[in-house]
Amino acid sequence: MGGRVLRLAGWLVTIGVALGLSLWSAAPAAAHNSLTGSNPADGARLAQAPTRIELRFLARLDPNTTKITVTGPDNVPASRGAPTVNGSRVGVDFTPGAAGLYIVDYQVRSADGHPVSGEIRFTLTTGTPADPSPSPTVTAPASTSTPVDPAPSTPGASTATDAQPAADSDDDTPVWPWVVGAVVLLAALVAGLLLRRRPRSGG
Repeated sequence: MGGRVLRLAGWLVTIGVALGLSLWSAAPAAAHNSLTGSNPADGARLAQAPTRIELRFLARLDPNTTKITVTGPDNVPASRGAPTVNGSRVGVDFTPGAAGLYIVDYQVRSADGHPVSGEIRFTLTTGTPADPSPSPTVTAPASTSTPVDPAPSTPGASTATDAQPAADSDDDTPVWPWVVGAVVLLAALVAGLLLRRRPRSGG
């Protein structure tokens, strides 16, 4: 009888110690926050990009200590605006880019002040087409008119130009010789007429 009591007491002590240890180890774990799910899910492959990314955690989140960054291929930022917290959920608007791997990094703070960080990854199989680049406009170079220097005057041209006044001076022949000649001719004609009209003597 006494042996059974001792064995029962030993079992109770063992169970109590194990229960105490489990509760002691569970207390820090309960104080630490952790990710319980996400949309898109970690490792998802999507043909259509979501408009928003949402993470779900074990405990309520503090908006002041919750951070989310989303990067796409070539480390291009793929989120818009600040994350919004609603209880144990946090979300951020997603701006899709090229097809490829997208990484969502998160950092939250547990109730005991311990920071918890991690990431989820998903892949876009189709990307957003890039904006069509306008075709470059080819502008013809402005035509530049080269001033034409006046042709140098040749000595012959100068001589011809200078000779023109000399020709004009030859045309300026005085008219008085012609007047004198005309008067002489007229006098001769008058004298001839008078001689012919003179009466003949001794006839």
